[in-house]
Amino acid sequence: MKYRPLGSTGLEVSEISFGAGPVAGLMTGTAFEQQLQVLQTAFDTGINWIDTAAGYGNGASERALGNALQQLDSCQHIQIATKVRIQRNSSVSISEQIRTGITDSLQRLQRPHVTLLQLHNAITDQPDQEPFSLTPEEVLGPTGVAAAFSELRRAGLIRCCGLTGTGSPTSLRRVLNSGLFDTLQIPFNRLNPSAGVLLPPNSVPTDYGNLLADCQRLQLGAFAIRVLAGGAIAGRSPSAHTLTTPFFPLSLYEQDLRQAQTLPEATRPDNAVPQAIRFVLKHPAVCSAIIGFAESNEIRQACSVTD
Repeated sequence: MKYRPLGSTGLEVSEISFGAGPVAGLMTGTAFEQQLQVLQTAFDTGINWIDTAAGYGNGASERALGNALQQLDSCQHIQIATKVRIQRNSSVSISEQIRTGITDSLQRLQRPHVTLLQLHNAITDQPDQEPFSLTPEEVLGPTGVAAAFSELRRAGLIRCCGLTGTGSPTSLRRVLNSGLFDTLQIPFNRLNPSAGVLLPPNSVPTDYGNLLADCQRLQLGAFAIRVLAGGAIAGRSPSAHTLTTPFFPLSLYEQDLRQAQTLPEATRPDNAVPQAIRFVLKHPAVCSAIIGFAESNEIRQACSVTD
């Protein structure tokens, strides 16, 4: 396994990170022995970063990780990133939602702190332009997300602050330029490379505005997500999560699957996954590719790309 600097944080992250989300479904399920086995394989290959969120299985992913890591990572060498999603219409303030969110996450993870806390909302010009999206003002204002994250950092509950790179590239760029965040996780894959290159207008369903160039300019740590387009590049059936999520819905998966079938290696799925990972890691701004794993052999295949 190779490692890359995580922006200017002083941390190094494995080129492959373990995604504990609901698409793979492992850590949101209940097969504890399989969870232990697959996580152990991840650690044996050199993976040092796990990405989870309170919203993955309504806390199930964090809870399963907390239980598993008590056995596998008693010295807490593995870096954990989790996320908090703000409910705009809640009567509870943004700062209180964040404080409650990290308290609950740490309890489920059975850890005194996490390396990275990320905002799990999109950022758009107007509120709720996308599901749960916030405006730059709600992120950067005196009682907004950035201020609450800074308070948690001072308290030692988190080391770094991050964003999810969905929404309006213009609004996201404004928040990135504030200098108040350390990392960005953003969809980036062969089917939609717009996070890493300028594309003609309307050439992809969602244009991520070449935000990886901003990460490079600002020395932010960038994580690539949806590396396999929700499994479409690997030729897998849509996950149960894909059938219900408003964020990356079935219609997008079906479109990605059709496009993936036109790739040169589409008839060789054993080659499609390594090619997809190589594509992502070739971008100089990308620190790590976050991939969801359900089985140990998937980890070995992914990590062989970095050998």
